[in-house]
Amino acid sequence: MPSDLPVNLLEYEPAVLIAASSGRALASAARRAGWRPLVADFFDDLDTRRLCVANCLVEGSIEKGFTTENLLPALLALAKASPPCGLVYGAGFEDRPELLELSTQFFPLLGNAPDVVRAVKDPLWLADLCVRLRIPHPDIRVVQPKPGQGWLAKRRGGAGGSHISLAGSWPVEDETLYYQRRVPGEPISILFLGDGRRAQIVGLSRQWADPGPLEPYRFGGSLRPVNLPAQVEVKLRRAAKMLTAACGLRGLNSIDFLVADDVFWLIEINPRPSATLDIFDTRNGALFRAHVESCQGVLPKRRLKFQNAAAAGVAYAKRTIGSMPQFDWPSWTADHEKAQSFVPAQTPLCTVMAKAATPDHARALLAERMNFVLNELGQIQDHVS
Repeated sequence: MPSDLPVNLLEYEPAVLIAASSGRALASAARRAGWRPLVADFFDDLDTRRLCVANCLVEGSIEKGFTTENLLPALLALAKASPPCGLVYGAGFEDRPELLELSTQFFPLLGNAPDVVRAVKDPLWLADLCVRLRIPHPDIRVVQPKPGQGWLAKRRGGAGGSHISLAGSWPVEDETLYYQRRVPGEPISILFLGDGRRAQIVGLSRQWADPGPLEPYRFGGSLRPVNLPAQVEVKLRRAAKMLTAACGLRGLNSIDFLVADDVFWLIEINPRPSATLDIFDTRNGALFRAHVESCQGVLPKRRLKFQNAAAAGVAYAKRTIGSMPQFDWPSWTADHEKAQSFVPAQTPLCTVMAKAATPDHARALLAERMNFVLNELGQIQDHVS
């Protein structure tokens, strides 16, 4: 971690660079905390524009990802708009820590160091660490198993579930693949803050998939809080704390588990702020502030608390939208597509959010709102066509 971060980083309203595949959630969290976001991402959504001092649509595509050629010019251009105090990164760097290393030549990094990202996203290294720490982890291998033997294929550095399929679904010659034995259980994620040695748990959430063509594990949404057997939750929290100390994790991180009754398996570590920002942050942006402070080695004196229940999910386009119509987006949506943009079928259309007194009510409200948005847009599209 660079040592030239100002000590009084949070005593004024600084500009902060944000780089992520989609930067809206981080920009929203930063804005709530009183920061001025400068965002580089692949979407340039309407609400991201409104949140930012300046933003930049990164050239290329989310499939090809960030490169030296498309990322660095975007960051340098944004820095001219308002000198930033540092760079916060989200999804998109799991398999390219060298870009984070390059970025540190120009900006202080407000997140895990590149070497930490490189280590925890190496599936062999992580599996070995879990063995040493006695944390349950599914068997993995780099040689493709025979079909039908209960293995998953995963792309190194993937995110959002779209990189996961049944073994044998992708070409053998793809060197980015590794294989993980299937285990039972419900997806549970634990969000926590690290100061490089200690971890402070923010909360647990439940995830679900929204399968798409050739993407059986595509991310659907998340929900908090989670009611697990006390002994299981204690073990998940202990695992997060051991891994923080072993890996030197800083800032906001999450760990994905599969939990079945009273047993669990660690699936992967996400060494950056996760998609659950939308269900965990507060109106005053306490979570973003805590991320920056813990990157400097200071954990919150008091654990963050969250009222009621919250859910967020991705609404995927049911069919191709050749030209996005004008749409009055409800206040409980985010990641808004621009008018006249092209939206392929089965790609993200927007994020939908819901809060309620209980998790069941929040999940039901989310489903209701998801259907409303998709139906309304479908009717507009039918009318236009």
